[in-house]
Amino acid sequence: MSRDSGRQASAVSRRKYLLTSAAIGTAGLAGCSDSDSGGTGSDSGGDEGSNSIESGSSGPSTVTAEGSSTVYPISNRGSSYWNSNSPASDGEYWGSNDESSVAGWDQIETDQNIADYFASLYGFETTGERSNPPFATRVALSHSGTGCEAVRDGLVDIGNSSGPITAELDISEEQRDENYVDHVVGRDGQPVFVSQAIYDAGVEQLTGEQIRGIYQGDITNWSEVGGPDREIFVVGRAEGSGTDTSFRLNMLGDADAPMDVDSRFGQNQQVQQVLQDNDNAIGYMALAFSGSGIQAIGIEFEGTLFEPDADAENTIFDSEYPLNRDLHMYTRINEDTPEGTDMREAAFLNMFLTEFGQQTFVEDVNYITLPTSDIEAEREKLPDQA
Repeated sequence: MSRDSGRQASAVSRRKYLLTSAAIGTAGLAGCSDSDSGGTGSDSGGDEGSNSIESGSSGPSTVTAEGSSTVYPISNRGSSYWNSNSPASDGEYWGSNDESSVAGWDQIETDQNIADYFASLYGFETTGERSNPPFATRVALSHSGTGCEAVRDGLVDIGNSSGPITAELDISEEQRDENYVDHVVGRDGQPVFVSQAIYDAGVEQLTGEQIRGIYQGDITNWSEVGGPDREIFVVGRAEGSGTDTSFRLNMLGDADAPMDVDSRFGQNQQVQQVLQDNDNAIGYMALAFSGSGIQAIGIEFEGTLFEPDADAENTIFDSEYPLNRDLHMYTRINEDTPEGTDMREAAFLNMFLTEFGQQTFVEDVNYITLPTSDIEAEREKLPDQA
């Protein structure tokens, strides 16, 4: 199918959700994380003592992470909370007071600040000071493939990815298990979105076969799937993004399956903007980037309709939904860390594997929390607490 390049929508900067997430770190919390997208966020491979905490005192090195824009809302929000080191009396971001209490507080109940608490579980000395955690954390924004390469090459401690590292680095499962620890912190019921005008014109659901036909160039007009007589503007994520890898794997059957798209964009926020700006578009992105002017559609697979409605009989939040995917934070197995996860990384990752973390960093940004059995399995991947 020939695509008219003149119909391509212009790319835009990161959109409302990213700005909102950053605002939480800067306005609502002291000690925001550095989330610039232009670099890895680290000058070193994370050796102990090589990168001091922000206060300038000698201490454990900063935990650095980079990668997926899908995992970024989880990772960056967690980093902002960590760096704030809010006291237990805060009640909004950590702890409890007479007016409010954070989710899961009944399972924690400590008088320590947030980072102090989770760091102390792994033997780190507490500071007792807001905005001065036992060690800092920093999250950079790029792509899943870039994040996986960065943790492979020792540029960061944690590689964030919304696709499996086997597909991102083209390695075997055996190579994965020999070199990395896969920490799953949540799940995404990856939806397919259409422009509001297309949804209003009657395209509220499609079959998996129809979506495959659209993305492989066999279906080019909305009238072929019950919509208006308009050409379909097909939007894809950039090659190398975990969202693209997962979509190809789960929808097209192969991470390298050919696709016929009008335009590709590097970030979920850019796909969101393009769908809002066009009246004939279709695109796939992370669940967290739902917004006004676009609509997630139901998708029928082998006679079962999965709907973007948590109250429906079968939903995109169900584990049976074919596009449901894990959200990964990978750490590296090496001579210094033969178990694959050091105590700094474990302290930070453990924060996400609590009721507080699942609610605050996963569910509150529109992702799917892990069931208790999975949380317990993920904790088993961490080193023993002090």
